[in-house]
Amino acid sequence: MKILYYDCFAGLCGDMNLAAMLHLGVEADHLRAGLSRLGLDDEFELRVSRDARMGIHGLRVDVVLRAEEHAHGHRHGHRHGHRHDHGHDHGHDHGHHHHGHPPQRGLREIEALIGKSGLPEAVKNTSLAIFRRVAEAEARVHGKDLYEVHFHEVGATDSIVDIVGAAICFHALGVDEVWASPPELGGGFVRCAHGLIPVPAPATVEILQGLPATRGATDKETTTPTGAAILATLATRFTARPEMVVERTAYGIGHRDDEIPNVLRVHLARAAEEAEEPTPRASAGGTVHEARLLSCNIDDMTGEALGAAMDLLLEEGAMDVHFTPIVMKKNRPATCLSLLCAAGDEERFKELLFRHTTTLGIKSFPLEKTVLETRFTRLETPLGPVTMKDALLDGRIVRSKPEFEDCRELARSHGIPLSEVYLQIGKVRE
Repeated sequence: MKILYYDCFAGLCGDMNLAAMLHLGVEADHLRAGLSRLGLDDEFELRVSRDARMGIHGLRVDVVLRAEEHAHGHRHGHRHGHRHDHGHDHGHDHGHHHHGHPPQRGLREIEALIGKSGLPEAVKNTSLAIFRRVAEAEARVHGKDLYEVHFHEVGATDSIVDIVGAAICFHALGVDEVWASPPELGGGFVRCAHGLIPVPAPATVEILQGLPATRGATDKETTTPTGAAILATLATRFTARPEMVVERTAYGIGHRDDEIPNVLRVHLARAAEEAEEPTPRASAGGTVHEARLLSCNIDDMTGEALGAAMDLLLEEGAMDVHFTPIVMKKNRPATCLSLLCAAGDEERFKELLFRHTTTLGIKSFPLEKTVLETRFTRLETPLGPVTMKDALLDGRIVRSKPEFEDCRELARSHGIPLSEVYLQIGKVRE
């Protein structure tokens, strides 16, 4: 089981999360290409740089608002310190807007923005789930209806980038579960348009209701409502003592110097009970993984029900699911469902098959799967940017293809056939 573990000893905010995900291995071009689907490229620039806090090195992300740079005639590098003092990340509409800022958006506007984007459905759903957590918390704090809440920072461009970017990175990693330590919330007070409010902020308290957290490591705000919502939405388990085998560690660097290192540490790991399983090895230019092929024959489910089961199994992380038409005894037409999964996920997928299909028995076959290394790059075309998925053999690209969602969105936005988009991409690559 592939685990993403958030070690939140210094809390969590949106830009630190993006930085940690990029340091963990998500390609910056993949993140930028996904964010471009929102149609907000004229409102912000994503800057990635190396930085360190108390000797801990990692990546730092700045979401620079173009309107602020233009209006003030200088470069602050990010949000004028809003995020790093965390004084404006509370979702409130204080009845004022900074000069030159893009218009603020409420939940309804955000839902429309994400809904019409060319993002994959899974990314859309995760993004909206995070936004809804913030909206529900703000509604409870202010005693308003969900759609009466007017966001301030959370509805602004930089926070949209943080939240949608978090969803893009989460799905790019392809993890099975997200675990987290109890996040440190900080202490003291933070100033907003209403005056001084206690740390943790009321919205943060609401979002983390029922979840473990720690306080008092510093007298600053360390976990923002945006960070809390990301964690509360993605994490399925909170533990300060995880039993896991760490395979990769990354650091998202914050912008403030505190008594404790202003960094977010994340790990890619596997569950400790899987430690004795064979580790992937190199072969023929690819990587060999121990896998299982699960197979079952079904003759009493409709095509629609089988399709729904396939969608669920793929969303749960199956490597592959496919159907084969067969003829069973008494000449009954049926479907053979085949599912490929990691060896450590065999029991979990057997349970899912029994729960979501009508099968009474499942066959299991051990096998090895050799996969090429893949990476995502950004290709500029006359129609707009396209994400390319490259397959590498011994470090060299052997094939590359454009992501279908990008091509479909370009065809829709330009009112041209999909084939014309592929033709234009081919011309650029010649």
